[in-house]
Amino acid sequence: MTTSDPVITVVSGLPRSGTSMMMNMLVAGGLEPVQDGIRTADEDNPKGYYEFERVKKIKQDKGWLPDARGKVVKMIAQLLLDLPTSGYHYKVIFMRRSIDEILASQRQMMVRRGTLKEDGPSDAEMGDMLLKHLDHVMKWADKQDCMDCLAVDYNEMLKNVAPSIARLNEFLDGKLDIAKMSAVVDKNLYRQRKD
Repeated sequence: MTTSDPVITVVSGLPRSGTSMMMNMLVAGGLEPVQDGIRTADEDNPKGYYEFERVKKIKQDKGWLPDARGKVVKMIAQLLLDLPTSGYHYKVIFMRRSIDEILASQRQMMVRRGTLKEDGPSDAEMGDMLLKHLDHVMKWADKQDCMDCLAVDYNEMLKNVAPSIARLNEFLDGKLDIAKMSAVVDKNLYRQRKD
């Protein structure tokens, strides 16, 4: 890849780790999202999900990737493993969040949707599996020549957003509107706080 080729910015992480908030921030900062509007805002994500259904079938359908150059797309960590590693350059923003908060948020969402199963793994088992999975994906991504990675701590960002936005802006070549990004961070949506 030449440096003149626009990169695909990817917001990734575990579900309920702050990926939608990060998408909201980056869009406010000036990036164009790859989204289809099929999944609309709801009680769990009042500001929207910024999702693109075709992302879920990346293993079979890579036809949308050329149009994603120069834009930002959201995908859960597991799907990063199916991105083509030649012909593209990605800047991956990994959202990290307290695993207890992720599990509490997932549980609340399942309760609201009536999908909570009482016979599944315990929170401790699920948390351990999720953290091992995320660690595996992040280590894999770090080894890919086509991927530049930046980890962003959701919890730290909500305590003090300015340093995180500065790092993001530097990571994305200084092209973001940092004032607009700061304005969209809504601490009222930090509902599963565990501190």
